[in-house]
Amino acid sequence: MAERSTAASKQRSQPVDRGGVRTPPLRPGGYDPADYAAYVVRSAEEAAVSPLLVMTVLHNEAYKPHHPLLERLWQWWKPEAAFGVANMHRATFERVRRTHGLSERWQDLRDDPAFAIHAAALHLKDLDRSLPKRHVRRYTRDELLALGYNAGERNMRAFARGVPPGPLARSYLRRFRAYRSRAAEALAD
Repeated sequence: MAERSTAASKQRSQPVDRGGVRTPPLRPGGYDPADYAAYVVRSAEEAAVSPLLVMTVLHNEAYKPHHPLLERLWQWWKPEAAFGVANMHRATFERVRRTHGLSERWQDLRDDPAFAIHAAALHLKDLDRSLPKRHVRRYTRDELLALGYNAGERNMRAFARGVPPGPLARSYLRRFRAYRSRAAEALAD
């Protein structure tokens, strides 16, 4: 039993220094994922995923204001809304929290953009583990991971086998491809 708890604690996420990461602005249109590039790189490296993947997902998820006050108001209207700069739903967050031993709560995503980025990177890592090494050539591995982030793990694996994505997933993939160069520029600065 002691061996199992020691192994589990080694798998748990190490505390991350999130100092200096600012809250997204209240003004609509004032949020830019590029403002979080340094933290994206750090979180992606800790999770062993591509910083370009994480940054592109952030760009894809930037369609709504991410200020904590606005997210609280949105939750009042839509209780199961996604939170944080990476728009993570509660069920997804709870899986990430259990898998990586996070002590924070789902609601913390809206108040802490660094934590939201960290949780997104960990989720992408988990998706990467469940994605088969071989998949249809129509998609890159990062595209499949982004589709998994948006449409769920089961759908991601189906897309990897060649099942065509539905209209929402296709739209997400189009935006992902379009934002790829902007995300690369943000990381290069």
